[in-house]
Amino acid sequence: MTTDVHALAGAYALHALSDVERAAFARHLAECESCAHEVAELQETAARLADGAWSVPPPRLRGNVLAEIRQTRQVPPGHADRPARAASPAAGGLRRRSLAVAAAAAVVLAAGTGTVSYVAQEQRVQDERATAEALRAEAARVEAVLAASDAQLRSAPVTGGGQITMVLSESLDEGVVMLSGARAPGADRAYQLWFIAAGTTASRGVLPAGEGGATKLIDKIRGMDTLGVTIEPSDGSSREPSAPVVASVPVRA
Repeated sequence: MTTDVHALAGAYALHALSDVERAAFARHLAECESCAHEVAELQETAARLADGAWSVPPPRLRGNVLAEIRQTRQVPPGHADRPARAASPAAGGLRRRSLAVAAAAAVVLAAGTGTVSYVAQEQRVQDERATAEALRAEAARVEAVLAASDAQLRSAPVTGGGQITMVLSESLDEGVVMLSGARAPGADRAYQLWFIAAGTTASRGVLPAGEGGATKLIDKIRGMDTLGVTIEPSDGSSREPSAPVVASVPVRA
């Protein structure tokens, strides 16, 4: 059991603790007014979700989700959102740039290995900075979705255990999807998210391979009727699911 007993409030409210953990937390709950209040709020929210109607995220949701994001792996920006997508002009430009960099590196190599090492190190530093900046930008987008005036919360169980939760904002055309407590899909398998609406199915990203918990920002959610989740090959399926849906989150009441 986690050393921070207060962190078990959410799992307790959703009946996701083992018998031993549940008994221990129940004893703590009798003495902790803060946890008792939080459990009551979470149980009320879960009850609203269960009746099939829209629910507005509780005031604590934004803080709770941001805290959860800090503790779980977040999918890097642009990670396998559209597997096997046709090459775009921008992708062609990226390839040309890569070829130019490779050619330049070859010239530098001829000039001396010391210079090559310096260039490689500088490139790594630039790549790390770019990645950090992209993650900061995505974190800001996640926070914007959670703080949006039209933010809505939907949730559903995952076959085999776990839960998938989605906070979405139609005004921003984005959503934050959180998978927690699901069984590991296997080293060469991954959970994939799907946009489903009126006979249309489109990928909305692949979560980290072999993991049963992650947080991901998705876009183009307008018109979505259902967020589907399947277990696919680690690099995802391109056009439609190749496996049965293991979770289905209704987006529209």
